[in-house]
Amino acid sequence: MANAYLDVGIQSRMNRIINPKDNRVVMLAVDHPYFQGPTTGLRNMSATIKTLLPYCDCLMTTRGAVRSNIAREDLGSKPIMLRVSGGNSVLFDELSDEQITVSMEEAIRMDVAGVAVSVFIGSANQQQTILNLTDTINCAEEYGIPVLAVTAVGKNMARDLRYLGLASRICQDAGARIIKTYYCEEFSKLVDWVAPTAVVVAGGKYSSPPDALQMAYDSVQAGAAGVDFGRNIFQDENPVGMIKAIGAIVHGNHTVKEALDVYKACMPGAKKLE
Repeated sequence: MANAYLDVGIQSRMNRIINPKDNRVVMLAVDHPYFQGPTTGLRNMSATIKTLLPYCDCLMTTRGAVRSNIAREDLGSKPIMLRVSGGNSVLFDELSDEQITVSMEEAIRMDVAGVAVSVFIGSANQQQTILNLTDTINCAEEYGIPVLAVTAVGKNMARDLRYLGLASRICQDAGARIIKTYYCEEFSKLVDWVAPTAVVVAGGKYSSPPDALQMAYDSVQAGAAGVDFGRNIFQDENPVGMIKAIGAIVHGNHTVKEALDVYKACMPGAKKLE
């Protein structure tokens, strides 16, 4: 009976993260300062989150950001995907040297919908980060909390199907309920290899509205549940237009051209975030 109850808890939280009506999600990633410090677009994180929160389905963030930069009245019922791995910064060459930094009890107190752990396949700390993931899953599953695995890319690994497929399948076999990875050629094969586990696509560094929207479109067309974009939204000169355009692709099945029209319609009065 207890296991059945926990399965209900897992599914309830998954439904908060990924819209059950279309099995799609627009996740907003604002967890970058955990290793980058003051990041362009997130230096005034309170303003950034307040501006963009209404247009995302789920917020991927950190414990400190929730405590210091998100007003409860702004958050409302918006689900949080809480990053629980870390311990390094951009000043250190080997970013993969991560540990678990937030306890499951803390995550429960914060009423998060899920927790996120980075896994660095092909790095000096590959085994350590895989065990970070499995230890978190072992603990989280006891409380009915889904775990999102982030397939971070080692310095010497290409973002191609062979590597990303390897990393994603390892994360699935570890027990991750959601996998965050990068888009690549033949991405539909990666989605098939880890089906039915939900896959969300990372945005990576800022590119341009047409390129980012094309990536979002190609991702969902290839079977991704959605995207977890950050810099391509909050570093854009028209951030509200950008997140609305992404939502139009992910939930509205708009073409890139149609999404660009949504983006342009929000351009008058657009303000870049600090």
